[in-house]
Amino acid sequence: MGKKIVVALGGNAIVTKDGTAESQMKSIKKTMETLVKFVENGDQVVITHGNGPQVGNLLLQQANGSTEKNPAMPLDTAVAMTQGSIGYWMQKGLDEVLHEKGLNKNAITLVTQVEVDRNDTAFENPTKPIGPFYSETEVQQRQNAHPEFVYKEDAGRGYRRVVPSPKPIQIVEAQAVEQMLTNGLIPIAAGGGGVPVVKNADGSYQGVEAVIDKDFSAAKLAENINADELIILTAVDYVFVNYNQPNQKALTNVSIDELQKYIDDDQFAAGSMLPKVRAVINFVKQTGNKAVITSLNNVDKLVAGGTGTVITK
Repeated sequence: MGKKIVVALGGNAIVTKDGTAESQMKSIKKTMETLVKFVENGDQVVITHGNGPQVGNLLLQQANGSTEKNPAMPLDTAVAMTQGSIGYWMQKGLDEVLHEKGLNKNAITLVTQVEVDRNDTAFENPTKPIGPFYSETEVQQRQNAHPEFVYKEDAGRGYRRVVPSPKPIQIVEAQAVEQMLTNGLIPIAAGGGGVPVVKNADGSYQGVEAVIDKDFSAAKLAENINADELIILTAVDYVFVNYNQPNQKALTNVSIDELQKYIDDDQFAAGSMLPKVRAVINFVKQTGNKAVITSLNNVDKLVAGGTGTVITK
């Protein structure tokens, strides 16, 4: 019997230089050809994904074309829109790969709501990068056009728009994800961190203007469905300390206490590795199960027996 695994992919692993739907679908299919190895291994897999570049671009398109009769949609709706579009690309690509390999499985996309606290301090301090990178000159031009937007420098790679990023409390559709797994489906859920919602006094949910970090939502989803393992796939094979320095060191097997010490020493960039590290600490602390941070290129080795940074309690 295989493991129940939540695999998290970044939005930057999906986006392409020209940004067309066709190019992103091709990129995603290649990714699905890698992720199908978990299915071949007999694992139950839930796929989550980022949407930072996609939702940022959608918001720009809407802002530039907004009129009184055709207004731009709010941020929670834009997140749902990109959940649907990226989920469609993934579902389509994975189903094609499953068919090509003769695997009697189907992927299914679930537009997923994620509950957050309406009093989360993140609403007062936007930090979540979305959309493309800009130079300092381009940012000035963007802010002249949209003074309500906030931009911050992102890990030395340029400037990006930032929005509130509250922490997830629970995945509203977690039970539905479990039912899908029980019925042999491959859920694509909590895309883009999920649609951020707050709970009203009457038990209903209301969307809010925010983007939840996809790594935190993946960790919360893995916790809510009692996953055996959380795997975060990123651009590097390992988590490093002293990154890009002469004394750079790859972390292979590490405890959550050790990781916390590295966080305290400011070893991880806020816009890139830090949320991934915090997310895996949360998952391991809550469940006692292991997490892995590695690259998509390392999946073969991961399935075969293990590689990347393995985080345990």
